[in-house]
Amino acid sequence: MSGQLVIFALESEQYALPITEVQEIIRYTEPRAVSSDAPWVRGVISLRGKIVPVCDLADRLGLSGERADTAKIVIVETASGTAGVIVDEVLEVLTVDDAQIEKLPTAGAAFIEAIAKIDDRLVVLLNSDGIFAGLELDLAA
Repeated sequence: MSGQLVIFALESEQYALPITEVQEIIRYTEPRAVSSDAPWVRGVISLRGKIVPVCDLADRLGLSGERADTAKIVIVETASGTAGVIVDEVLEVLTVDDAQIEKLPTAGAAFIEAIAKIDDRLVVLLNSDGIFAGLELDLAA
């Protein structure tokens, strides 16, 4: 579990993904709407000629609110393909060790991996495969 994490904000909470799963971070551009059974799929963007589905991470996590002016799209590489997630702001990249990571025995959500205790902050570590569960990313693109 130890390694580098990309930490980002959604509303007033902080979340993270392992840097090994983050392909790149791009400025927010409005995705082109496409039909989807998942209401949190906002559409697709063209990233250097490749069509990438874009998901609203706040919606997926059950948060509400307005999109921040500092919004970014984090391009994530998962076992099932590439997708983008919309976040309010990318904060930093930090190295954490196993002592800072605590598993959640009753998280109840497939997309939450653990909690990282960083100084006086609690950062929710997300599971990218869980976030995109139910979507066939290669087919969505």
